[in-house]
Amino acid sequence: MAARRPRLPCPCCDGDGAAAGPGRREGIRAGLGLGLACLAPPGMALAATGGGARRIALRRVQTGEEFDGVYWRDGRYDREALRRLDWVLRDPSLEEATPMDPRLFDLMHTMARRLDSAEPFQVISGYRAPETNASYAERSRRVSRASLHMSGMAADLRLPGRDSVGLARLAAQMQIGGVGLYRRDGFVHLDCGPARRW
Repeated sequence: MAARRPRLPCPCCDGDGAAAGPGRREGIRAGLGLGLACLAPPGMALAATGGGARRIALRRVQTGEEFDGVYWRDGRYDREALRRLDWVLRDPSLEEATPMDPRLFDLMHTMARRLDSAEPFQVISGYRAPETNASYAERSRRVSRASLHMSGMAADLRLPGRDSVGLARLAAQMQIGGVGLYRRDGFVHLDCGPARRW
């Protein structure tokens, strides 16, 4: 398991970030994440649920690990739930995690509600360490060398019983972040960076 370093304060959690954060790229992620947070549409979190508790169900394909629970309640992100999500979405090849951007979970939560789905998202890729991303980019031109996966701001996923075209179409209609359709592989890339489509 990767050595843990102090976690930077999370602008979404309204906390002091006192817990140790797994991973070694928090500085890069925080700088990029804070800069891109300004580009997110206003009221994304409010649009997600209308103020009630937010829950998410997901399963990591490579490890079989799952999270099914509330990650936001009483107007705040639940720090322990976010830590658990960070670990489930870690880079399994290096056993390295980073703080994931909670807006990604808001996006997934909203999509599940709009689809009236209780099925867990199947996560193919969450956080990627730069070494892992570079290795993927060498093997495929479809992998960006500046991927938001390295910042904890992206996930590649599918939802059982739903086709990838429908998921991508819904995400694009929401006009929140990046949406990539990988029809041949049957998954969708979602991120909470600038709005764009591919």
